[in-house]
This record gives sequence, C-alpha cells and structure tokens, in this order.
Amino acid sequence: TKLVIRNIPWTTAKNFTVERGRQQIEELISTWDIHESWLHHSEFLDEEELKDSKRYYYRACWGLPTCRKPIPRATASVYFVIVIFKFKSDTAPVEVFYRLESSRLIRRPEQCQFREKWLQDIIENKIVCIERL
Repeated sequence: TKLVIRNIPWTTAKNFTVERGRQQIEELISTWDIHESWLHHSEFLDEEELKDSKRYYYRACWGLPTCRKPIPRATASVYFVIVIFKFKSDTAPVEVFYRLESSRLIRRPEQCQFREKWLQDIIENKIVCIERL
C-alpha cells in the first residue's frame, strides 16, 4: 500500500496574514492522524525580515491530559515557519516547514506525513528525564 501524504492548499503571499497563517497550521494539523485524546494550542511567536524572504514563526504545543491528571506532566512542541520569498510572485503560495522540539530535522508537510509517535517519544523522554532528577 502506498502512503498518502496529506497536505492543504496554502494561501498566496498576497493573501497571507499572521492569523491566516495560524488558521492554516490548524487546518494542516487537522489532516494529521492523531488520536483525539491529544490536545494542542497553536500560537504565533515572531516574524523575521531577511534579505530574500519574510518568515513567520508559530508553535503548536501538545499534551495528553487525562481525568486523573488534567495537567500533563510534559508537553511536546512542533515549530512551524511560514516563508514568503521576495523573489517569487505574490500569487505564489507561501512555503511551510516544521520541526519537532527535540530535532534539528526540518520537514515539509507535502513531503512527510506527521506521526503521533513523534509526540509520544518527546513526552516519554521528558518524563524519563524528570524522573532521573
């Protein structure tokens, strides 16, 4: 069976706003195959003007609250960057990248399907670390 990578149609540079970027990140997250017990909050962090692009930074913070522990012992963050390249047409779609808080590997939504296990691994590693202290 062939793995289908789900993505969304991204807004164009001329139609981009900070809030639209956050909404589209939420739309992307809704395509991920993640159990409903996971809860997250997404937020805009910062913007950066570079010579060839403008970058918008966001974070989605994930946790697994339960009835017994409504405040999770640990959380996992996914960091997003939405890039508008100055040398491209303003009708071109924005480009989107993301990375996990524990990794330097930068992924593109259209090239890699997100895995729930990545969030589980981050949280498990944090809990092990907390317990050692």
